[in-house]
Amino acid sequence: MVVALDKACADAVDLAKEAAERLSGVFGVGEHLGVQPEDVRMATHYFECTHPGYPGWRWAVTVVRASRARVVTVNEVALLPGEKALLAPAWVPWSERVQPGDIVPGVLHPTPEADPRLEPGYTGGEFAADSDPAEASEMRALVAELGLGRERVLTRFGQDEAAERWIASDNGPDNTMTKQAPGLCTTCGFFIPLYGRMGHQFGACANRFSPSDGQVVTRDHGCGGHSDAPEPKAKEKTAPVWDTVGVDDELFY
Repeated sequence: MVVALDKACADAVDLAKEAAERLSGVFGVGEHLGVQPEDVRMATHYFECTHPGYPGWRWAVTVVRASRARVVTVNEVALLPGEKALLAPAWVPWSERVQPGDIVPGVLHPTPEADPRLEPGYTGGEFAADSDPAEASEMRALVAELGLGRERVLTRFGQDEAAERWIASDNGPDNTMTKQAPGLCTTCGFFIPLYGRMGHQFGACANRFSPSDGQVVTRDHGCGGHSDAPEPKAKEKTAPVWDTVGVDDELFY
């Protein structure tokens, strides 16, 4: 429905500008940019914002006239962005802004209650299937009474997510280091396997000369620090050959 512009509201330019100036402070109010009908006997006047930090922004002053009244009053004043206004980037929750490696000393990264990577520790984690319901119930009661165990453990989803990330890292199988290695980690004496389900595919490196020392590596990863890397053999020196026949003429100059 097209709303006709009320003449009295349209003529209230000075009233609207005065209202904007009362609230503008250091932002400033510039030229009148136009008026737009909002509803019956209601319109919004737009004024330029002269603050250098807000290019393209404008003051919006909505005025209204009551039915059968001649006096126009101010309904609302706001500073709004225009089509070419400089806007702040869309707000992103803190939990989504944190990236891997952002946690440094003094920074806390809370884990959501419904994190799919974790489940209550009393379930037994990956060993939950090893216990019958009665034994699991007794275990939960004992843990709760003594305050032992971890409150949360990795779910199968959490383990799979970590496995995919580790395989795709520099300590996985698809890299130049592995291709040029004399052997794989699974046959290396410095390889310490993880326990449980993750131990079938991963372990930690304990070779202080390896770039993966103290890090999780896949069993099919490899580097030049393999424990079975052969030592280079010194080549036998040949006996010196003495030339007792030839004469070097340059020695006489």
